Amino acid sequence: MRRSKENNPGSIAAPNDGLRMGVAKMVKDMEQNQRRALSSINQNIIGASVHHSGVVNKRELPGKDEFCNKKSALEQRSDTRSLAVERVSNQHHFLEDTKNQSELTVKPGGLDNFEIVDVEQCGEGNDVTLPMFVKHTEAVLDETDEMDIEMEDMENSIIDIDCSDSKDPLAVVEYVDDIYVYYKKTEVSSCVSPNYMDRQFDINEKMRAILIDWLIEVHYKFDLMEETLFLTINLIDRFLERCTVIRKKLQLVGMTAMLLACKYEEISVPIVEDFVLISDKAYTRKDVLDMEKLMVNTLQFHMSVPTPYVFMRRFLKAAQSEKKLECLSFFLIELCMVEYEMLKFQPSLLAAAAIYTAQCSLFRFKNWTKTSEWHTKYTEDQLLECSKLMVTYHQKAGSGKLKGVHRKYSSYKFGYAAKTEPALFLLDP
Repeated sequence: MRRSKENNPGSIAAPNDGLRMGVAKMVKDMEQNQRRALSSINQNIIGASVHHSGVVNKRELPGKDEFCNKKSALEQRSDTRSLAVERVSNQHHFLEDTKNQSELTVKPGGLDNFEIVDVEQCGEGNDVTLPMFVKHTEAVLDETDEMDIEMEDMENSIIDIDCSDSKDPLAVVEYVDDIYVYYKKTEVSSCVSPNYMDRQFDINEKMRAILIDWLIEVHYKFDLMEETLFLTINLIDRFLERCTVIRKKLQLVGMTAMLLACKYEEISVPIVEDFVLISDKAYTRKDVLDMEKLMVNTLQFHMSVPTPYVFMRRFLKAAQSEKKLECLSFFLIELCMVEYEMLKFQPSLLAAAAIYTAQCSLFRFKNWTKTSEWHTKYTEDQLLECSKLMVTYHQKAGSGKLKGVHRKYSSYKFGYAAKTEPALFLLDP
């Protein structure tokens, strides 16, 4: 809130010519605000004598005619604040700067000498009293300051996660937020119906889980990029949603999807013979190439979709993650990729819930910062349903039949993330 400089105690100097210039400026500012100067309100102020008591002495009451004229003039004014200033000027000369809890009092005898009296010192035993409008202004200012402090605290609690990458051209700090806004809008196109398996007559969700668990191990043995695995599973689900497949061809669909994902994401792509060999030669080279044509035509060459991986990278940065949190988060989300029922959640929600669950597992309490909430656009309550399912998958990961993900994350390379205790307290009602 901007205040005039004449009300700032630090700007008031000792009585001299500079002081008179300051008073003149104050009078000029009041005239610009359509308020009359103190001298024009009551000429008795200038001619009074100077005392050093620090408060304003009582003055003689004006004559009856003068009082009636002033009362008539006051009733014609529509500006309530100007009326308040005029009333205070007639009674106490000048009283402002309530924010700093100071009172400017003019001693009788002129404007050559004046002092600042602390409002707290003007109690019941003093002649100076606080006008009602001043007390009201103090309350409004205090409330406004409290609101400003709350807003500043909220802004300060959200960390700028891109400030350290401002000089990195690969971080595209200038428009990274726009990229993720686009990802959020288009992630629906990468989702599939959570009950598409009902239209398949020869395969079911258990066969899908076995296929994906096997592909996670293949991906690990080929030492492929993480993006490749997420795109592979997305291609499988989108293809199975549009095309019925017999169980003998299901593994071929998985192999071909990984081949397409490698061509899209990898620098060094495994050759077709590598996939034929890893399938124990259950399919020929021609089978793989024919399935590749069928898949790209069925998907209409729509390969560029936002998978959970792109959200994981951004959300982990918002969570200021270390390697342990990152490994545990990817362990949880890969467990979810095996489960058919997790298709009902959007990729961004899966990524946010995986990080939230990993934080709860590591810290042993619920932890979701304002920064994470700001960048993920998900509150803690919105993540709980998905997070509870992740905890159950984490709990049975080492004892179930499909242990591909658990074996992968039980290695030194991934920080033994699978051995972390699950956040069972999240399951409490």
